[in-house]
Amino acid sequence: MAEVRRRKVEEAGDDATNTQLGSSAGTSAEAEKRNSSAAESSDHIESEDEKLLEEKCLDELSNLLPQGTDKKPEILDSALKDLPERWKNWVIRGIFTWIMICGFCLIIYGGPLALMITTLLVQVKCFEEIISIGYHVYRINGLPWFRSLSWYFLLTSNYFFYGENLVDYFGVAINRVEYLKFMVTYHRFLSFALYCIGFVWFVLSLVKKYYLRQFSLFAWTHVSLLIVVTQSYLIIQNIFEGLIWFIVPVSMIVCNDVMAYMFGFFFGKTPLIKLSPKKTWEGFIGGGFATVIFGLIFSYILCNFQYFVCPIVYSEELGSMSMNCEPSYLFTPQEYSLSVFGIGKSFRMYPFVWHSISLSLFSSIIGPFGGFFASGFKRAFKIKDFGDVIPGHGGIMDRFDCQFLMATFVNVYISSFIRTPSPAKLLTQIYNLKIEQQFQILQSLKESLGDVLN
Repeated sequence: MAEVRRRKVEEAGDDATNTQLGSSAGTSAEAEKRNSSAAESSDHIESEDEKLLEEKCLDELSNLLPQGTDKKPEILDSALKDLPERWKNWVIRGIFTWIMICGFCLIIYGGPLALMITTLLVQVKCFEEIISIGYHVYRINGLPWFRSLSWYFLLTSNYFFYGENLVDYFGVAINRVEYLKFMVTYHRFLSFALYCIGFVWFVLSLVKKYYLRQFSLFAWTHVSLLIVVTQSYLIIQNIFEGLIWFIVPVSMIVCNDVMAYMFGFFFGKTPLIKLSPKKTWEGFIGGGFATVIFGLIFSYILCNFQYFVCPIVYSEELGSMSMNCEPSYLFTPQEYSLSVFGIGKSFRMYPFVWHSISLSLFSSIIGPFGGFFASGFKRAFKIKDFGDVIPGHGGIMDRFDCQFLMATFVNVYISSFIRTPSPAKLLTQIYNLKIEQQFQILQSLKESLGDVLN
């Protein structure tokens, strides 16, 4: 009897244990199902395999993208084979620096149109180099339409910004062409419609489990547009204010870059910033002093030539752009007096030369941070250069990373301290009005200037 009771107790215990195990198994299955459902609904969760694959892609990116600092033309490489690697890079970098400077001078000689076309080409190449990095990093996920959408948004942005420039400076001429008048009148609406097409295209291209990645790429494209397209638009606006507002700032950045490299190469010992280990305080300070001196001398020389100081306006008589003007106050020598230890001395100087000090200080102190920003960007993706277009230097973006930041400063500086109302631009806006509105303005001017006319 006791044995029977013992067996019943054991069987009851086994049943309870089995029930508990079954309950635990059911709970575990339900939890796994919930986790699986959560993983499917949360599209930003990545598996370990995906993370490892992306990390491997980053490691291989430097091999996939061409690196300009490692590229050496065969002729130069063989001619300099006896030099140490450090000096070989220095010579190659110096040769191509002079080639770029000479090319820049030829483009300036070609006039405003050549400068604007060059700005557009540089913008496209810089955008292509930035987008290529994103494409190589994220193509492992097979995301659709990334490059196509990026280039579409570039075209749309250029249509808007360059159209704004054309309307501002050539509105009268364009309005005379019947089929272009519609594009001038509704330019902003057409630009917005084009952007909406790209926006809808992007939404339709979204792929489940990669939403976060695709939105990151969408932001990538728009930040690239902000950096590249907006700045090139400001560069062209600076060109229209007079070639000197383009040539002097660009030359200052080039001078600062070259002289900082020279001072750093020969005297550099103290590291400046971790993002760019090769940058030194000696190069930073030496480049800054050299840029200020260069800016004063170069600005004084250019102020003597009407070709560089006159704003570029559309001439109705000529039917083309005109660079003829009476130099403004900035470019007319003014008398200044200087007193040192009670001894007075007067001298004549162009007011623009004093403004060039502000430009040179910005290009020396803040300008290099455009390069540091680019260095941080490249380090994030474990690459040395954006491309290999320029041997010894890298890609186009490697040389123009500071130029875009400088272009914004110059445009803001002109708007804040230099620009005055332009009669030519006001007339352009008036000509775009209807006849009745133009007549109304004429009557208002007659009334306000009646006493003067009488």
